[in-house]
Amino acid sequence: MESRVLPGPKPLPEDASNIRPPMTDTGASASLPASTRLGRTALRVHDLGEMVDFYHAVVGLAVLDRGNDSATLGVDDTPLLELREDPDAPTRDREQAGLFHNAFRFPSRTALGAALDRIREHWTLDGASDHRVSEALYLSDPEGNGVELYRDRPREAWPTTADGGVEMPTLSLDLDDVAADSDGASLAPAGTTLGHVHLEVTSVPAAREFYVETLGFDVQMDVDSALFVSAGGYHHHIGLNAWNRRSAPAGGRGLDWFEILLPDADAVAAVAERIADVGGDVTERDAGADIVDPNGIGIRLRSA
Repeated sequence: MESRVLPGPKPLPEDASNIRPPMTDTGASASLPASTRLGRTALRVHDLGEMVDFYHAVVGLAVLDRGNDSATLGVDDTPLLELREDPDAPTRDREQAGLFHNAFRFPSRTALGAALDRIREHWTLDGASDHRVSEALYLSDPEGNGVELYRDRPREAWPTTADGGVEMPTLSLDLDDVAADSDGASLAPAGTTLGHVHLEVTSVPAAREFYVETLGFDVQMDVDSALFVSAGGYHHHIGLNAWNRRSAPAGGRGLDWFEILLPDADAVAAVAERIADVGGDVTERDAGADIVDPNGIGIRLRSA
């Protein structure tokens, strides 16, 4: 696979002076259960073969299922990524909301070091940062979708604000030090998950109203033109930014949907009811429901 350089992500500001603490009174009808986490993410793609090769050889995901126009990749028997080929889907317009990056979390620094080895062998790194809560590598897939590969530091070491949020500055990361911990593995190990998704939105206040006040996530960090929210005190399950001033709904290639896993059917029903109460569309599916955020981004609510 030929190495190439594609646009990288915009880092969080190094100056922590513009970081605002989380709102203690979110106004949400209810917070999400603490065990809430992300499950899978799905992409509409132009070239299925090229994308499968990238996520297998570089990210280290195993191919769990492969059809003529779709593929499922993950770790062990756990699906983390769905790819659906749609050659007729237009390229995402520069004005459209959508994916900033999918972030795959590795269970150890050893696994992150192995991922860095794979990137150096097969691809090109766009950036790397120490966010104090995590160490992260940034790259872009063959169709320009942002990808973050990271490992968390122990939760007790995360820097926090007086109001209980987290601080996530962007500091330099010693890549040689990370690489020194590699075990040379060609695949991501058991325990690898979709740690978070980061979205580009047209309006951060509108995103706050949906993801916090209605859906029930808690604000962990609020910076200029960006918001980071989670359940159960995690540093963030969803990032939301308006850095590139997107002005149109999502569409075309790129993010199709992502999955939020709730502990049981009652929790799914409670969230779906909150969405319906504010006039949102809810489509029932087996073990869950499909909803759409204010930017046209699909979300699947599922029982874990």
